[in-house]
Amino acid sequence: MPIVELDHVPHEPFRGGATYQTLVGDAEGSAPVRIGVQTSPPGYRTPLHSHPYMEVITVLDGEGEAWIDGSDAIVALRPGTTLVLPPNVRHWFGATGKAPLKTYGVHASAHRIVDVQGAA
Repeated sequence: MPIVELDHVPHEPFRGGATYQTLVGDAEGSAPVRIGVQTSPPGYRTPLHSHPYMEVITVLDGEGEAWIDGSDAIVALRPGTTLVLPPNVRHWFGATGKAPLKTYGVHASAHRIVDVQGAA
């Protein structure tokens, strides 16, 4: 079984200043899941989006907030908070603190598929 050291994984830039480090999976879909760490700078927010599969996001560090379709509430994010997002459920999350928001995400798919739906 391979060992992945986060410090050795390259940072893929996202629009808006966030970065993503893919820990498991690749563009060829060689693994049944995609797992990675996203680091979002203060003030960053993902676009409103969904995935055609389940996604699980756990906050590792920092503070933020999230919105999940079907709820009027904004969810506070802090280390240890986990969001379990069913397939095709629109959501966004962002960093609200003075430090970056670091999240560990699991995409239940061999390919990372993001359906961006515009601004929230």
